[in-house]
Amino acid sequence: MPLTPDFDEVIDRVGTHSVKWDGMQALYGVSPEEGIAMWVADMDFRPPASVQRALEGMAAQGIYGYWGDNRAYDAAIQWWMQERHGWHVEPEWIFTTHGLVNGTALCVEAYTGAGDGIVLMTPVYHAFARVIKAAGRRVIECPLKQVDGRYEMDFDAWEGLVDAGAKMLILCSPHNPGGRVWSAEELTATAEFARRHELVLVSDEIHHDLVMPGHRHIPMATATDYPVVMMSATTKTFNIAGTHSGNVIIADPDLRAKFAGRIAALGISPNSFGMAMATAAYSPEGAAWLDALIAYLDGNRKIFDDTVNAIPGLRSMPLEATYLAWVDFSGTGMAAEEVIARVEKEAKIAANHGASFGTGGESFLRFNLATPRARVIEAAERLARAFGDLQ
Repeated sequence: MPLTPDFDEVIDRVGTHSVKWDGMQALYGVSPEEGIAMWVADMDFRPPASVQRALEGMAAQGIYGYWGDNRAYDAAIQWWMQERHGWHVEPEWIFTTHGLVNGTALCVEAYTGAGDGIVLMTPVYHAFARVIKAAGRRVIECPLKQVDGRYEMDFDAWEGLVDAGAKMLILCSPHNPGGRVWSAEELTATAEFARRHELVLVSDEIHHDLVMPGHRHIPMATATDYPVVMMSATTKTFNIAGTHSGNVIIADPDLRAKFAGRIAALGISPNSFGMAMATAAYSPEGAAWLDALIAYLDGNRKIFDDTVNAIPGLRSMPLEATYLAWVDFSGTGMAAEEVIARVEKEAKIAANHGASFGTGGESFLRFNLATPRARVIEAAERLARAFGDLQ
């Protein structure tokens, strides 16, 4: 595999057990033969060559026993967080989970009880609410407000929404689906909001490496002295989500002990393939690949937004991070059902329905731009044709 990534290469993922491509017919009625999959948040790119070499080394050795000796893995995480984010992490703070949805579920189990409320700033990643409800807890929605076309926090309005039964706040940083990179002031205010309401603060930072030029992600753990449960992963950054590996990193000893108790009670241990791939990804070679990826995604973002924002009634929220375009169709005056029909039946694009992200998402669709540029151009042109009568 060449060291210089070819993000323009179109890789056929149909028939490869890809949820994104092989699942869109059943969910959206969009055939993979003629449609474009822009829903699930994984990329249509190969990971860094270092990751592929790590897998080839495991295959050549040919024995797939229990993983042991985490020193290289922990050191890779420490190096990455310090080098890329200015955040010092100790090895004993690191727990490895089966992805961050699993990490979220473990936090819910460790820090809350049946019937407790968990605060979400909506619209937000839909798996949070799914896990909370499945665990018998309550979702407390605190809607974000739009100011000059982007999301901002609304703490004054939220004060009256958080009841005495609230026990946790889950922050999505950077924000999915809105693409916001929260400022230091916003992060500090969020921590103080959690402190006032005595909430366990969990910060899901899985998109922290996917930040557009001109913006800088600040880890919540560096923005406050309030205890934080940090969640991060290589999976979104390097397109290795199939490993289902993530890290929950906890500096506070009391929070760490409670989380360790849930890990022990459930008998959770890491996947050897995920550990090897993460170690290889968190490297100088992985960093160079990521820098090239961000430049490519920024180009995709500009092309998509230029076309979409020229369609009357459509507006793509300015993307500061992630590779997920959040497009508002409210200006068309159409009901959500008509918008969805045009996107799926006319444009033949599978995109996430905004209502699934909670209050505030009803007029939106989320489009995954982490695909070869030719597909992004084609998708934008299809949208322009599908809504051509508005022009």
